[in-house]
Amino acid sequence: MSAQVSSIDELKTTPWAGGKSPFNVEYGKMMMWFFLLSDAFTFSSLLIAYGALRFSSSTWPAADLIFQSVPGMIDHGAPLVFVGLMTFILIMSSVTMVLAVEAGHRMAKKEVVGWMIATIIGGFMFLGCQALEWTHLHHEGFWWGSIPHELGEYFRHGEATSVTSTHQFANLFFTITGFHGFHVFSGVVINIIITINVLAGTYEKRGSYLMVEKVGLYWHFVDLVWVFVFTFFYLV
Repeated sequence: MSAQVSSIDELKTTPWAGGKSPFNVEYGKMMMWFFLLSDAFTFSSLLIAYGALRFSSSTWPAADLIFQSVPGMIDHGAPLVFVGLMTFILIMSSVTMVLAVEAGHRMAKKEVVGWMIATIIGGFMFLGCQALEWTHLHHEGFWWGSIPHELGEYFRHGEATSVTSTHQFANLFFTITGFHGFHVFSGVVINIIITINVLAGTYEKRGSYLMVEKVGLYWHFVDLVWVFVFTFFYLV
């Protein structure tokens, strides 16, 4: 009998045993995945709308001619430098979130707190950079419902300028980046709440930092969406 039990245990631990069933996922984590999937459809719809307008128009503002400033330092001549810095900050905040989740798996409370605070700081830095970029663009004449008076400088040399395409670009840019910024702000608020709970020992008492992992899924999603926003608006 003992030999039979031993053989069954060995079978369960072999590489062919199949591992953990995907249907054993914790309910809260599964609901987070469902939410992220629905949110992905929303962002996809907005970006597809942008792409449809972008490639159906014969003229379109050149991103490297619009985003060539570092607000407060350089007005012109530094294309995509500032948005590159914003992207780096957001990616690094995703790294710190990974480290927070990993520390949670080890039940290392102090490390979780440290990495969560670093993630929160990264989120605030990104939002601050976005506010500076929006302020600069507004000063240049780009805003919802308004466009710069001098359009020629935002188009390639020799290309015809278009009020309609510039208007569409401005409206979609502020709508989509604003929607993403709202997600980042929401993530920062949630991260602050989770960090307070970590400090209070809530998850230590539960014996699991699974809540940190759930919030991490949301934060990584926000970072991934920014990669697509960056590609559509700043590179294409």
